[in-house]
Amino acid sequence: MRERPWDVAVVGAGLVGLSLANALLERHPDLSVAVLDKEDRVARHQSARNSGVVHAGLYYPERSLKARLCVAGRSRLKAYCAERGLPYLERGKLVVATREDELAGLEAIAKRAAANGVEGLALLGPSELREVEPFVTGLRALHSPLTAVTDFAAVAESLAADLRRRGGQVRLDVTVAELARRDGGVVLRTDRGELHAGQVVNCAGLHSDTLAVRSGDDTPVRLVPFRGEYLRVDPAKAHLVRGLVYPVPADGLPFLGVHLTRTVYDDVWVGPNAVPAFAREGYSWGVVRPPELWATATWPGTRELARAHWRVGVTEAHHSLRRAPVARQVQRYVPQIGRGDLRKGPSGVRAQALGADGALLDDFLITGDDTIVHVRNAPSPAATASLAIAEHLADHLDGSAG
Repeated sequence: MRERPWDVAVVGAGLVGLSLANALLERHPDLSVAVLDKEDRVARHQSARNSGVVHAGLYYPERSLKARLCVAGRSRLKAYCAERGLPYLERGKLVVATREDELAGLEAIAKRAAANGVEGLALLGPSELREVEPFVTGLRALHSPLTAVTDFAAVAESLAADLRRRGGQVRLDVTVAELARRDGGVVLRTDRGELHAGQVVNCAGLHSDTLAVRSGDDTPVRLVPFRGEYLRVDPAKAHLVRGLVYPVPADGLPFLGVHLTRTVYDDVWVGPNAVPAFAREGYSWGVVRPPELWATATWPGTRELARAHWRVGVTEAHHSLRRAPVARQVQRYVPQIGRGDLRKGPSGVRAQALGADGALLDDFLITGDDTIVHVRNAPSPAATASLAIAEHLADHLDGSAG
């Protein structure tokens, strides 16, 4: 597979990688750009294995990269879906406080979201929230009317088609094992031989840290895979949820708790939970890859995380194995949905960056230099923010970002 070098190669044909390649060709139509992926189709993992929520930017710390890129990315994604005729529905979201001790947390989310520039927010009382969601109960709720749903797999396929029209390449069934600098450029060592590029961006998602480490980036962060499992509400009860209904999230963890989402295709999903996965692509309890499990277990941060949050881990595992506790969580704000109304749904794996001290990284993390760039942490809302993340990365490659 030796060939003329590309100007830029992107590893990973998910939403971020495909968006970046398009952003580069939009700015520089004469560039030679390729996106490579080990799978036989684009968006095989995190980009498509989700409920399709387009986040408005409620939760993220003010001035964080997540906050800025989520708000900008939502607007760009809405426009893109309209231009391409892709499904995009602003169903709206309620974050519901059902106990007195959650009210302060709800107020904090409202202030943070306003500081992030999220528009249309309103704090609602019990009767007002029922005007939005007639079957939801709570003391108070934050309403985000711009929160939407889409089909991210369809978005990714559209981005791949755009890239090909612009003259870029999508090279599938190519596994990139290592990146090495040579003669001012980069050699990509793959299962198809050596490939060559002037610059490389690692957007390999669940495997981005492995590729980074093999390529000499010793940033003390590793990805720990968490499986998120969904249940589906029986169609006979789906009318009980009009849009998206979320609890007030617990402090200290980057997971939002058991929530309800009416997808763009009108089914209602419950979840996800967050249980440790035994493989980077561990979409069920039965998928175990010992080398990957060993790498996770021996990372110092994993032990620190387990020590600090083992009770949460036990609870999440219990929710994975039994539907009754999930139903009890749902009934806090939608009392009419019971255990018998929940059906098995799909699952995904979140690549969550973890420091050696056990700290879960909350913000996006991008490392490297002008030649090799590693997207080391891009969990939710990366799908929402993907078009804005692409512009941020393109600025870096162009040398105009700090």
